[in-house]
Amino acid sequence: MSASDALPVALLERKAVVYIRQSTQAQVQTHTESRRRQYELVDVARARGFRQIEVIDDDLGRSASGTVARPGFERLVAWLCAGEVGAVLCFDASRLARNGRDWHHLLELCGLVEARVIDMDGVYDPCRPNDRLLLGMKGSISEFELGVLRSRMLDAARSKARRGELRIPVPIGYSWHREAGLGLDPDLRVQEVIRLIFARFRECGSARQVLLRMSAERVHFPRPSDGKRMIAFEWHTIRYRNVISVLKNPFYAGAYAYGKSEKRTALVEGHVRKSYGHQKPLEQCEVLLKDHHEGYIEWAEFERNQALLAANTYGQAGGAKSGRGGRALLAGLITCGRCGRRLPVVYAGKPPGRPVYRCDRPYLMLGLPRCLGFGGSRIDAAIAAELLRAVEPMAIEAALQAARMHMEIRTEQRRIAELELQQAKYEASLAERRYAACDPDNRLIAAQLEKSWEAALRRVQACEARLEHGTMPDPTTAAPDFSGLADDLHAAWNAPGVTMRTRQRLARAMIADIIADVDEATREVVLTIHWRGGQHSQLRVHKPKTGEHGCSTSEEALAIMRSMATRWSDEDIAASLNRMGMRTGQGKTWTAHRVSSLRRVHGIHGYRSAEKNGEWLTMSEAAAKLGVTNHAIRRLIKGGILAAEQVVPGAPYQIRATDLQSDGVSAALARKGSPCRAGFANQMSMFPGT
Repeated sequence: MSASDALPVALLERKAVVYIRQSTQAQVQTHTESRRRQYELVDVARARGFRQIEVIDDDLGRSASGTVARPGFERLVAWLCAGEVGAVLCFDASRLARNGRDWHHLLELCGLVEARVIDMDGVYDPCRPNDRLLLGMKGSISEFELGVLRSRMLDAARSKARRGELRIPVPIGYSWHREAGLGLDPDLRVQEVIRLIFARFRECGSARQVLLRMSAERVHFPRPSDGKRMIAFEWHTIRYRNVISVLKNPFYAGAYAYGKSEKRTALVEGHVRKSYGHQKPLEQCEVLLKDHHEGYIEWAEFERNQALLAANTYGQAGGAKSGRGGRALLAGLITCGRCGRRLPVVYAGKPPGRPVYRCDRPYLMLGLPRCLGFGGSRIDAAIAAELLRAVEPMAIEAALQAARMHMEIRTEQRRIAELELQQAKYEASLAERRYAACDPDNRLIAAQLEKSWEAALRRVQACEARLEHGTMPDPTTAAPDFSGLADDLHAAWNAPGVTMRTRQRLARAMIADIIADVDEATREVVLTIHWRGGQHSQLRVHKPKTGEHGCSTSEEALAIMRSMATRWSDEDIAASLNRMGMRTGQGKTWTAHRVSSLRRVHGIHGYRSAEKNGEWLTMSEAAAKLGVTNHAIRRLIKGGILAAEQVVPGAPYQIRATDLQSDGVSAALARKGSPCRAGFANQMSMFPGT
């Protein structure tokens, strides 16, 4: 149909719809001429004879590729289905649709209601085969054109990215310079906080621990205040996503990575929907250029960080888990020697319970018998002793290194505080200049600038106070003495300030893995320790029987108690054990009551006569054997005729059975008619003359 042909009167009584669309928001803002020419289609519709004209411009800034919802196009389709549209006016076919599905669906609806399609070239009737063919070709060309444009632009971007020249968005800490190209951010405070994150991760080995430590040190992280330009920053409290984004980004290791994410396409309610930003593994990136620019860390350190972060992920297979505290030293580090699974930690008994390493995955998942299980207290103590024995030759070097690390941390904290103070002073100076440049009579603006200046001055005072507090040592807090670490490693390991998380980190720094098995014949837990560096050692720990607890008194203390029991009192035994540095099974000091209780439990008698083996007798047993009274035996003992022993004065007499058969005892008991008095060789007569 030519442009001069008149339209039917029935169509002119319907509404004419002018569809206006531009693909992106940038085109809406900058390509104003294209939008103006599309709005001129209203005059074209009026010239064709339409009195009722509707303009649909809801889809400005929306793509017509079929992956973005277009409410304006859906409204046009609804009007066509209702038979209210007589003609659809568009600048060209690409404005209506850039995909065949939407284009042909629109043509089908126009053909059903006999609506016309009008563009700058003419008027088309979809009911006629020639016009339908021409419209189909225009739609195909529009779709093909979009593919060509997209392919051409993507190929150019990939070609430039392979050379590392494509200016992709860079993370915080980098910036694109107009002349120099890619480089570190000129803000030293931004550089310092990025380096501090990597330094803390080397020390802590966990992203969350880095967050907690930096939060405790009141370290702030920059947030762009100017969008994608990233020239001006606002400093806020550091968050976990800040830490993890820095640790996982290869850009900080000097690597140029392009194509790190992918798009995914899904069919939602009959429409194609594409989602972007799905991260891909680093080895699947389209372009990965190492040593492309100056990095904050080396590539080898970046790979170690990724391996450690992957091992720290809860529930992931492979690698020892990070130390998260608790009461078990080897949680996530010990492996079953029978099935190869990690031994989980369970807590038995009343809360808080005692740690138990138990391989019960086969039982829970497959219904098979449990592989093994054993208490954790003895195992942890044995491994701790092995760790201290391995560290002991390097104790002095470790103490010096700890002192150096302490000084470096203090220096870093002071450096961060100085940079924060410097920026606060600049912001206060800037606020002062803005206030000075404002007209004092304009109170609406001057009042707000005055408040901003006062807030900046308060920030300066807070930074100065923080810097002074960090510089002046607290007199109530003693400086850590690292030289004592080399003298007594056991005391340092069991110090109250040392947490289980710290002990777990030390264990993971020295031990790669521990394979555990149980030797039922000898009732021992066999631990094969794989040390960092390739060395291996085996350790056997006694596995207690059912009902046997670990708070038992040592055999050395029991031997001393047995040797002293028949000759010394419980008080003397307790004092001797305390002087020798021995403790009870619960780690307490000895008292006479505890010695007495332990003697009764182990059957250690305090007197020889209590053995009842016939060698030693009590006074009553001696009197019964000789057929006399206890008084007679006591007189013999006091007279020195019968030998007897006492542990302490006032204690029961202990009489040897063989001493009852001596001649002196027999002669004293043979005298009749007179009291049984003993004759003393040095006794003088009261009447020497008679």
